[in-house]
This record gives sequence, structure tokens and C-alpha cells, in this order.
Amino acid sequence: MQDYFRFSERKTTYRTEFIAGLTTFLSMAYILFVNPMVLGETGMDKSSVFVATAVASAIGTLIMGLYANYPIAQAPGMGLNAFFAYTVVLGMGIPWQTALAGVFTSGIVFFLLTLFKIRETIINSIPFSLKMATGAGIGLFIAFIGLKNAGIVIIDPQSALPKLGNIHTGNTLLTVFGLLVTAIFLVRKIRGGVFYGMLLTAIVGMFFGLVPVPQGIQDIVGSVPSIAPTFAQLEWEKLLRPTGDLLIVIFTFLFVDFFDTAGTVMAVAAQAGLLKDNKLERGGRALTSDAIATMVGAWLGTSTVTSYIESSSGVAAGGRTGFSSVVVAALFLLSLVFAPLLGIVTPQVTAPALIIVGVLMAANLLKIKWDEIDEAFPAFLTVLLMPLTYSIATGIALGFVTYPIVKIAKGKAREIHPIMYGLFLVFIAYFIWLAR
Repeated sequence: MQDYFRFSERKTTYRTEFIAGLTTFLSMAYILFVNPMVLGETGMDKSSVFVATAVASAIGTLIMGLYANYPIAQAPGMGLNAFFAYTVVLGMGIPWQTALAGVFTSGIVFFLLTLFKIRETIINSIPFSLKMATGAGIGLFIAFIGLKNAGIVIIDPQSALPKLGNIHTGNTLLTVFGLLVTAIFLVRKIRGGVFYGMLLTAIVGMFFGLVPVPQGIQDIVGSVPSIAPTFAQLEWEKLLRPTGDLLIVIFTFLFVDFFDTAGTVMAVAAQAGLLKDNKLERGGRALTSDAIATMVGAWLGTSTVTSYIESSSGVAAGGRTGFSSVVVAALFLLSLVFAPLLGIVTPQVTAPALIIVGVLMAANLLKIKWDEIDEAFPAFLTVLLMPLTYSIATGIALGFVTYPIVKIAKGKAREIHPIMYGLFLVFIAYFIWLAR
């Protein structure tokens, strides 16, 4: 096994890899409870989503470890789950079963693009500023959802505009407490700070009667819930005769996952010293693992599975091989018996995690050239309009429409990749005939 994972070459040990895997798992364990809460808004069974989240994460991470030999864990992506729930299902009115079929389709396209090595062309065709703006905009969108779930921000029924909620209620104060505690954990660089923040928030909530108190061991550990309510529930009828809406949905799933994965894999590999001549060794295998995990996750009943930047915490702890990913996969499977804890993970407990993740994703704003208006204007619209229109797809679409226009106006038409012109026409058609 040491030879298979190349322990000697990467100068690591079983103990180091185990600690790295445990560190990565604790850093991302919050997804086990946040994902069911988000997808549950669509009417999906939360217990079933919990099982789908754990199993899909375990399978995706195991493939990443065994096939690609990378210390990178996978799970349903934050932002992609919000897009699935709030934009696709609740916003567009698309049934969650059809949305799952869209996720599966995006996984197939991702797999084919990787197989035929087309991904480099696509990556190079999308302007860097729009990639960064998409990540930052999704961060603001997630944070807005967290603030809204907590009651810190509410929608005024008269003006239909957001405003400050009643911050004197117990539930809202609990979220404020959780947000501050989680921020302190992260400032102190405590690994797994988001997870520990949720844990402490839940305990304080129980103490003040705001969160249900477990009445026995059966409220903490129990049998694994049935996955039947979400397993293989993909609805293909509408997808086989796709409307423009569904095409936009599939494109967005693919777009966000594609660049999120590429960026995460590159960042974690660089941190682990796995780049050779600035090239990603076995990079195709890493992207293939991600595509397969997305398809498996859709069948199990969860939104897009993607590589987690939290894997960098495990690398910081010494992880250098796929064995640490195998450890993470095992821990996800062990977590299946903790499904009863879903009862104490209220929106007020998960809201701080959503807001903090939004803060971390907003860091992409630093990489946008704000002093160049032809780069800044499309990026700004992308970032701003995701939360304001309550639609990730709308933000992406407006960014892709305005980018060629301002570039042509500046005399830089030749710098625009032909693929971008094609997407420009697609999104123009979307706004004219479908975005109503």
C-alpha cells in the first residue's frame, strides 16, 4: 500500500496521512448538516439527503484517493447546492427530480470534456475576471441566504426590499453568537473552525431552549435512514426536450463545477508540492474523479459533488497522498449513524456556516482588475446581481453578455475567444425569449 500511494516519494507516513484525513474531514463535516438543510427547502427528504451527502462524499473522495492519488476530498458543493435549491427549484419552478437529472447531465458533459481533453480550451476561453466574479458572487448569494435564514435580514412586505430584522429575538441572537464564535475560530486558525462553530452554537442553543435537547442516545446515534426518497429519482422527460431554462441550468452546474474543481485541484496540488513544471500530474484523473462523483451524487439524491478547498487544511497537516482521502471517505461513511443529529441542526445553527463560507468565497474579489473598467464592469454586474436577483444563473448570464460589449468598445475584440461570442448569443436569446 505504501508503494501504491508512493509514501516514500512524497515523504509521508500512515500516521501523518491519517491525521491529515481527520483534519480535512473536520474542516468540511459541516456539509453533512448544511446540505440537507439547503436541499430540504425544495421538499426533498432531509434524512435521505443526509445519507446521499455522506455516501456521495465518501465515493467521490475514495475515487479521488485511489484513482488520482490526491489528498483532496469531495462533497456536494456550497453554492451549487444553493443554486440547485433557490434558483433552479424554488426560483424557476423546476421539480427537484428534473434538477437532479440536470446535475447528472452536467456530470456526463464534464466527464466527456475531460476524456477528450477539451477542458483546457474551455478554461482558456472564459476570462479570468468572470471566473473570479462567479465565485465571489456565489459567496455573496450564500451569505445572503444565511442572513435571511437567521432573521438578521428580512424582506419588507411593503417595499419588497431587504432590511434589518429583529435582532432582539433569541434565534437571531443565537446566529449572531455562532457567527462571531466561528469567525474567532477561523481568526485563531483552528482547523475545523466552521464545524466547531456549529457545534458550540447548537450547545448554547440547547442551554437557552432555542434548540431541541437530545433526550437520549437515540437522538444522537441511530440506524441509517432510508435513501429511497431521493435515490434514482431523476426525471428525464422535461430534460429530453429541454427549454432554454434547462440549458442554462445545465450550463451553470457545469460552469461552476468545472472551474471550482480546476481551481481547487490546482491550489491544493501546489500546496502539497505535486505540480511538476507547473503542470498537474495525473490532473485528468482528478477531474475525472470529480465528474464521476457528480453523476453518482445525482443518482443518490444530492446536488453537484465537487472538490473541497478545505482539503488544504489536511495538506497543511502533512497530507501528501490519496491515503488521506481514503481516511476522509471512511469517516464520511461512519458519520451515517449520526443522522438523528439533524433534529438539532436548526437554520440558526447552519446560518453562520453559510455566512462564513460566503466570506471565504468573496476573497476572489481581490483578483479582479478593478482599475480596468472593461474587466471590472462585467465582473461587478456578475457579483452584484446574483444576490439582488436571487439567481446565480442571472448573474453569470449578465456577465457573459456585457463582457464582449465593453471589450469591443475598447477595441479589444480580437482578445475575445470565439466560444465567448457563442455564449454571448446564447445568453442574449435567453434574456429575450425566456427570462421573463
